Parts: sequence; C-alpha cells; structure tokens
Amino acid sequence: MKKKHKLSVKRQCELLDIHRSGLYYQPRRESLLNLELMRKIDEEYLRHPFYGVPKMWDYVRHTLGYMVSYNRVERLYRIMNLRAICPLPYTSQSNVQHRKYPYLLKDLRIERNNQVWEADITYIPMKKGFMYLIAIIDVHSRYVVNWSVSNNMEAEWCAMVLNEAFVQYGKPEIMNTDQGSQFTGEHWINACNDIKISMDGKGRALDNIFVERLWRSVKYEHVYLYPAMDGRTLYQGLHEYFDFYNNYRSHQSLNDAKPSAIYKPNAKARLGGRALACVNEPLFIAN
Repeated sequence: MKKKHKLSVKRQCELLDIHRSGLYYQPRRESLLNLELMRKIDEEYLRHPFYGVPKMWDYVRHTLGYMVSYNRVERLYRIMNLRAICPLPYTSQSNVQHRKYPYLLKDLRIERNNQVWEADITYIPMKKGFMYLIAIIDVHSRYVVNWSVSNNMEAEWCAMVLNEAFVQYGKPEIMNTDQGSQFTGEHWINACNDIKISMDGKGRALDNIFVERLWRSVKYEHVYLYPAMDGRTLYQGLHEYFDFYNNYRSHQSLNDAKPSAIYKPNAKARLGGRALACVNEPLFIAN
C-alpha cells in the first residue's frame, strides 16, 4: 500500500497562488466605536499626513463631534502605525536600542530599476476589524515587487516578504524605510546585509513619499470601496488590485505608462496587451 504524502501548508499555498498570510490570519478586533474612529482617522490622515495626535484629537472632537479622550486617539495612532511629518511624542514605534541608518535619497538621481526600493506598513480597515498591509515598491518604475497582509506587524513577517521579493526580482542597491522597529530590528537588517540601508528622518513621512502615495491609491481605489469581511477576501481583493496597479493602471509620473512596462524585463508581469515603449525621465529626489 502506497504511503500518502501530505503537502505542507506552504506548498499548498504555492500551488494555489495563495499567500499564507491571507490563509492564516483573522482580522484584529476593536470596539465598534474604535473601528469607526480608525476609519475616519485614516481618511483624514491621508488628506493631512502632517496631523499628529493633538491635531487629530481636535479634528475628532470638534469637526466629527466624538467626545473621546486624547489618550484614545493616541492609542489608535499607535495601533494604526501612523506618524506625523513633524515629530511628536509617541507617534513613532521605533526602538531606542536599535541602530538607525542615515537617509540616503536626498538629492539622489533615481534612473534605473532596482536602484531604490521603499517599504512601509499601513492599517487596512475591514467590515469587522482590521489588518496590516506591507508593500515594497521599486521607486523608479513604481512597480510593487511584493506585498502581504497580516493581523500583526511582526518583524519576521516583514523580513519574509522582503526575502520573497529578493527571490523573484533580485536585490536593490538601496532599501529605504521609516524608523519603525520592524525595519530597525535584526530580522530586517540581516535580510539587507549586502544592501545600502536608508531610513527616513524621524517624523518625516514624506521621505518615503512613493510608498505613501501607493497607500493613497490602494485605499481610495480599492479598500474604502470594497471593505473585506475576512483575511481571505482581503487578500483576494488586494491581489486583484495590485495586478491592476502594476499592469494596467497608467501613472502620470511615468508619462502614462504602466509600472510593469518600465520594470520589464525584471518583472514577470502579465501585460494587458502590447508592451509599451516608454522613456522615463530620471527621478530626482530633493530634500
């Protein structure tokens, strides 16, 4: 009698093109009031990323009419991984024991694929809870090289997503992130052992401007329009959106080309038709 071999969950996910994070994790829960507040705070933060806790508390109380405490808004900022452009107390989740790296993109001409990648984590509202999304973007082409969802922001998860991107697309010359503990800890730093590491100045959200713009697109074009019920639905919806973003969505900053047209031949992308020839001007990042 032949022995039956069970496939590991990892192998099953690979065969079915399902990321393990979409299979395992359930949305994190909060009170209905907090979920409502988090959604409204998230929308306002996308419009005004310079809002720290004091300004957002004022907005929540006097504009929206929620009589909630300052401490509640401060806690929600931490949960949502929000940080203002101007540094304010307790809005950053950095670890003082971790090494911080200098910002390397000031006045840098970005003129080729895999020269600079940026990564970040954002909060994703759902119908009955929330999850976190990490994405890694190639700055020159705006191509999303990898992404994942989880109900926590563990450093191991972030490093796993980064290593998956390396396997598929190789390594960039520079990896830029904020100073969050996920990106200053040993898991992420070890994964970047032969890459130049760049980190935003504390409280300077615009140093990571390209992935911040990605969050705006993801949320206004998909997340807010189609709130997910569970982790699997969220994953499937984001899978479709990032396929659209990379392969079909025109970008004005790319002379109306698609990211996959710029990133190719690096990207193993499915173009929606004939590949477009596009001359992309070098990107120049100033302070």
